[in-house]
Amino acid sequence: MPARSASAAVPAASGRAGSEPPETVVLDGGRLLRTRARLAKGDHRLARALRELTARADNWLDQGPWTVVDKPRPAPGGDVHDYLSQAPYWWPSQPPTADNPWGCPYVQRDGQRNPEVDTGTDRQDVEKVFDSTYDLALAWYYTGEKRYAVKAGQVLRTWFLDPATRMNPNLDHGQFIPCKYDGRAIGIIDFSQSYTSVLDAIALLDTGAPGWSRRDRAAMLAWNTGYRDWLKDGAFGKEEGAARNNHGTFYDMQLAALACATGDKDLARRTVLAAGPLRVDPQIAPDGGQPQELARTRSWHYSTFDLVAYTRLAAIGRKVGVDLWAYRGPDGQSLTRAVDYLLPAATAAEPWNHPELEFHRFAASDVVHAAADAGDRAARAAVPRLEAPPGGDLWELRPAAEQLDSIAG
Repeated sequence: MPARSASAAVPAASGRAGSEPPETVVLDGGRLLRTRARLAKGDHRLARALRELTARADNWLDQGPWTVVDKPRPAPGGDVHDYLSQAPYWWPSQPPTADNPWGCPYVQRDGQRNPEVDTGTDRQDVEKVFDSTYDLALAWYYTGEKRYAVKAGQVLRTWFLDPATRMNPNLDHGQFIPCKYDGRAIGIIDFSQSYTSVLDAIALLDTGAPGWSRRDRAAMLAWNTGYRDWLKDGAFGKEEGAARNNHGTFYDMQLAALACATGDKDLARRTVLAAGPLRVDPQIAPDGGQPQELARTRSWHYSTFDLVAYTRLAAIGRKVGVDLWAYRGPDGQSLTRAVDYLLPAATAAEPWNHPELEFHRFAASDVVHAAADAGDRAARAAVPRLEAPPGGDLWELRPAAEQLDSIAG
């Protein structure tokens, strides 16, 4: 299928978004348009959430922009435009010396984040790029305030488009391990949920944001097409796609979202359709537990994390005619059962009786919202008893699940 045209008619950049629903890939564009209309009519129930959203957007106005070329040393291979991140759960086993500056060999400590991964790589900066563009684009869409759109465009151009500062469209050096691997397939998860939020931010800006030109749209479309093809055809992408835990789910979610954003709806549909037998059947038990995630030292985090990918993948599926919420495996496995498994702990009715180094009840809030919206009666009944995440519950303004207890730093 041809890529979505970057020069399609859009409203003049007068400050306000157009009157047509944005062509978002995870968020429901029609729902966003209706929410904006409710805000314009003075819906008091949404006013508090909008204040919380704009407070987040305001916080980004005097930060950044960030660039992949700012790290103190380039990724293995020497290209400063290549993204670099370090494996979070791997630690040096020896004190660093002149002959062994990294303290190699590195050893794994599951669930224990090595603080050195947040210095000298691009991981924290790219998270700021993802978070800021999403908050800023949403704030502009709902308020029409030009400063939000202009800042979002600046952040996107600096990280992805400007020749001097742009990132190459690959993750060849994601989650490297010093003295062991120059990059690993599981580094793809660094873009996990957050890059699909950027795709939606771009779709919002494409509705007529001031300072966001047809040239910007065309350049982002080209970048996303390159990244989609790297993800689909490269060795790391194929390896990550073969994973049978949350890594595989997030791979499918990223690929389907990029396929939608670049006009390949057939690839998106095939990816979502395959997720039932390929992901749900082996990953979700008949009782709704996720055995591979429950075995982790951060079992609550990873159980909700995997469901962030599933619920976002289901949202993409609706754009291409696939209802992943309706899928039932041979033993009754389903997304609904997986969410319902979390409800006793999510509502504080029962403790979470699995390993968890740092339990945050609010981590389940978004996936419960998603299940409730999909028609899960138990989830709908649980919504009033959920714990709001730090910064408030923004579900009504951006109804797509996020990982609310991020351990990315």
